Formats: sequence, structure tokens, C-alpha cells
Amino acid sequence: MFTGIVQGVATVTHLQDRPGLRSFTLAFEPGFCADLAIGASVSVDGVCLTVTELQGEQAARFDVMQQSLALTTLGDLAEGSRINVERAARDGAEIGGHPLSGHVDFKATVAEVRQPENNHVLRVAVPAPWMRYVFAKGYIAVNGASLTVAEAQRNTDGSGWFEVWLIPETLRMTTFAAKTEGSTLNIEIERSTQVFVDTVRDAIDEKLGALKPLLESLLRDKGLSLDDMARPPSPVLLAREHPEA
Repeated sequence: MFTGIVQGVATVTHLQDRPGLRSFTLAFEPGFCADLAIGASVSVDGVCLTVTELQGEQAARFDVMQQSLALTTLGDLAEGSRINVERAARDGAEIGGHPLSGHVDFKATVAEVRQPENNHVLRVAVPAPWMRYVFAKGYIAVNGASLTVAEAQRNTDGSGWFEVWLIPETLRMTTFAAKTEGSTLNIEIERSTQVFVDTVRDAIDEKLGALKPLLESLLRDKGLSLDDMARPPSPVLLAREHPEA
């Protein structure tokens, strides 16, 4: 498990591709590898990976399966790429962000970058059907960083966008300052929100039966959908705001 508090930025120093597998070596900032062992888990741009080899005091190698390469941005890495990293949480560690599994749900794209004074705003375009799990004031993990959704908009086809506001400290500790329009991001949705939404949707499907198409039509006329009926209550959404990673 991870906390979503990015601990530094690592650099890809070597890549090796084999059938169905990619191995790459990361160079870390001083101190990151202290007590790191083979078999340990590290969040690499939000993807939970296992250390397969230690190389000196500041580098380690990881192996990535073809499925992970296809589902995440790791397949786009090249030598010199810089990525967010976090060590696995230890028992008793403060959860400054929110619990993350390191299992990326989908890839999203930066649709817009704005830079108001002392802030940095990313608008992220989300493919269908994932926007059903994204709500303003809710948590979301972007490239392994726990962030609070500032604004969100869902389209009738299940796609949409959300915005996150990043303070200078977040930009210093992560790679977000280098993201531009069109950049691809790894997204992990907040699990309790997903469970709540899916449970309510299943209950609606079961109770409505043949009436479901009629209700969907009525909601569509009002610019709504069944996802709006499955919106989590305020206690789930109004968690402590923490726009920083």
C-alpha cells in the first residue's frame, strides 16, 4: 500500500525489452534506497512495481509485464524519463494522502494547463465510463500522487474532465511541472468511492428491472444519468482537502 505522498523523482537510466517483458533501471535521489531490498514494492508513476535488483546505493531494476505496459504510461518510458516514486507505506506511517494500491485503472490525458499566480492547474480529460467515480472534493491518484479534485464535469457518454490545483511544493517534489497539453497520466480512482457507486448502481439495476430504460430516458432529458443517482453522500466526498502531493 502507498499513501500517495510522492517522495521524490527518479530517472530512467537503462531499458531492456524482451518478449512480453520490459526491464528498466531507475536512479533515485540520495537516501531513497536506504534499507530498500529485493522484493520491496515501489510506486513508479503510480504503478506498484517490485525491486528485482539493487545497483549500488541509488539505483534499482524493475521488471514490467506486457499487460502493465499496455495499461499504463510505463510503455512510453525512455532513457532519461523522469517519474514520481514512493516507497511502500510502513506500519504506523502517517497517511498524508489517501490509501493507494498502485493498481492503475486507466490512462488520461492533460487537456489544459493554466498557471494562475502561485498555482498550477491541470485539467485532465477522462475516457468513458470512468467519470462516474470522479467527484469534486473527492480524492484521486494521478501518477501516484494523492490529489483532491477541485472541479469535475461528466458528459452524457460517460467521459468528462476534472481539475487539480498544484501548489509550488507539489511541483517541486513531482514531475507535474513538466506536463503539457497532450501528456498522458496514470489514474487510480479512490476505492471506497468506486465500491459505493458500483453498489448503488447494482441496486438500481436490480430494483428497476424493465423500468430502467424509461428512467434513463427521463434523466437524459434533464441532462442527468443514473450515475448522478449513485453519487456518494457528502461524508464520502467532503474529506480533508489536500491539493498537494
